[in-house]
Amino acid sequence: MARKTRSATPVAIGLGIALAATGCAGGSDDNSSGNNGGSSGGKVTLTFWENATTGPGQQYFQDAAKAYHALHPDVTVKLQTVQNEDFDGKLQTALNSNSAPDVFMQRGGGKMQAMVDAGQIQALDLTATDKANAGEASVAGVTIDGKVYAMPTDTQPEGIYYSKNLFKQAGITATPTTMDELTADVAKLKAANVAPVAVGAKDAWPAAHWYYNFALRECSQDTMTQAAKSLKFSDPCWTKAGEDLSAFLKTDPFQKGFLTTSAQQGAGSSAGMLANHKAAMELMGNWDPGVIASLTPDKKQLPDLGWFPFPAVSGGKGDPSAIMGGGGGYSLSKKAPKEAFGFLEFLVTKDQQEEYAKAFDTIPVNKSAQEVVTDSYNISALQAFNKAAYSMQFLDTEYGQNVGNAMNTAVVNLLAGKGSAADIVSATNSAAEKG
Repeated sequence: MARKTRSATPVAIGLGIALAATGCAGGSDDNSSGNNGGSSGGKVTLTFWENATTGPGQQYFQDAAKAYHALHPDVTVKLQTVQNEDFDGKLQTALNSNSAPDVFMQRGGGKMQAMVDAGQIQALDLTATDKANAGEASVAGVTIDGKVYAMPTDTQPEGIYYSKNLFKQAGITATPTTMDELTADVAKLKAANVAPVAVGAKDAWPAAHWYYNFALRECSQDTMTQAAKSLKFSDPCWTKAGEDLSAFLKTDPFQKGFLTTSAQQGAGSSAGMLANHKAAMELMGNWDPGVIASLTPDKKQLPDLGWFPFPAVSGGKGDPSAIMGGGGGYSLSKKAPKEAFGFLEFLVTKDQQEEYAKAFDTIPVNKSAQEVVTDSYNISALQAFNKAAYSMQFLDTEYGQNVGNAMNTAVVNLLAGKGSAADIVSATNSAAEKG
């Protein structure tokens, strides 16, 4: 499974999996956009990058490719996989060298804007049926200047996943709704000899998500969206978010060795700690249940898994119901043949969305397929998502790769005791100035 994408819409969406791999694009050399890419007029092989390297997720894409081939015998979908953390770099290299895959995961935000500006991806001419299948708000999250540049597949609300059994063991009877309550619960879990929160800071972005969510609570929607245009982070709320994180860090909420822990690889990862009851909570997007299930001893979902939204922060200018969430999907490279768009349309049909949701333990964008969402954690996430005043993309996507990487690194430095809240803002502004 993977991570991230999103948008400042009430229902930001994204891929529950990040796609990546190496290889060359298939299709024609026609550089036109709007699904007008050429085809050979005969048999066509589409290259498709994804990162579900094992388990039900990988099987889903294999089955979807076979099913599409059965319906369209002249079209073969060639799957390639790579670990999520390598995705951005390999994709950017492929795009820059004119060897991008036909279909690939799109994180959205500033990263998608950069691809649009560089003429590296096609605009998608969605039909009325496509828009109904993908959902109006989801499509809005991947639209730039009136043009759609990705096909969304699942919603991606971020929140805190937790073990109901470990909460009960610590005497916690209700999930926290404020930071004061979360701090109190951290103390209860520590008293019960349970690591309160697992964080995979080795990968940087999981740790940075704590800063993102504090910023979501401290900064107004207007401040956050204007920053995407100006790339100036002068509002005091950005520093206040870092100060909130510093204050939370003083409660010693994270597991020992969190700075060298990965997020999603193996039983010792942050997701693995939750999967094996070694930690009580993890802040993550809604791809997490699928990762957790792959890391339990029996490879089945954690029976006591629950979810709650990031708590409210006293005095913050952000709406307390706002959610950090994904807003990307699958894009077509500029050389992708027209048959590639047909495969995207296929992925958001009801039957495929139902299978996708089951395989990735996630929430599909196709509302007619959402009846398969029966697990309590996904229901809680979907309800909170639908009630949210707005949703913001993960900030390292919203503000682009260079700014995002600088922000992520500065957050990890703060957690390591090598930086401050002011340093996060300074590093972010410096990266923005360099472009």
